[in-house]
Amino acid sequence: MLAKLDGISEYDRRRPLVPSGTNLLGLVKHLVGIEYVYLGTSVGRPPADVLPWEADGSVWQGADMWAKPEESTEYITGLYREACAHSDRSIAELDLDHPAEVPHWAEGERGTTFGALLVRVVDETAHHAGHADIVRELIDGQGGRDADMLDEAGWSDFYAKIQRAAETFRQS
Repeated sequence: MLAKLDGISEYDRRRPLVPSGTNLLGLVKHLVGIEYVYLGTSVGRPPADVLPWEADGSVWQGADMWAKPEESTEYITGLYREACAHSDRSIAELDLDHPAEVPHWAEGERGTTFGALLVRVVDETAHHAGHADIVRELIDGQGGRDADMLDEAGWSDFYAKIQRAAETFRQS
C-alpha cells in the first residue's frame, strides 16, 4: 500500500479520482483503523492511543477515508506502520482460535475469533490495494504489478482492442 504513494505529489496522494472520493492517502488512513480494530481492540489489545477520528466519532462520517490538510503523509504512513507492527505482535502472540469481539458489529453478532479477523484484514487490505492500483493508474498510469508488462504503445493497443470488443455491444 505504501508503495502506491511513492513518486507522486502530495496533491495526487490526496485527490479524489472517482465519485466516491477514493484517494490513495485515504486508503492508507482507512487501513490504520482496520489493523487496529480487528487485530488489536477486538482481541483485547487496543492501541496505546485512540485514533482522532475514532475519538470524535467522525469515522462514521467517512473521516477515515481522506486526510485532512493538517494530517501529513508522514503522520498517516507512520500510523499505518505502527498499526501493522501492533498487528504483527498480535499475530506472533495469539492463537487463531483466540476469542474476539468486534465493538462496532451488531449486538449478538460481535463474537468471532482472531483467525477469522486475520482473514478479514487480509481481505480488506487486498481489496483496498486493488483500489489503490486503479487510483494510481488514473494518476500516472502506474497500476499494478504488471504495469511494465507492455510499453506505452503496447498498452494503448491493448486498450483499443478491449474498447473495440466493448463497442460490439454498444446500443445505437
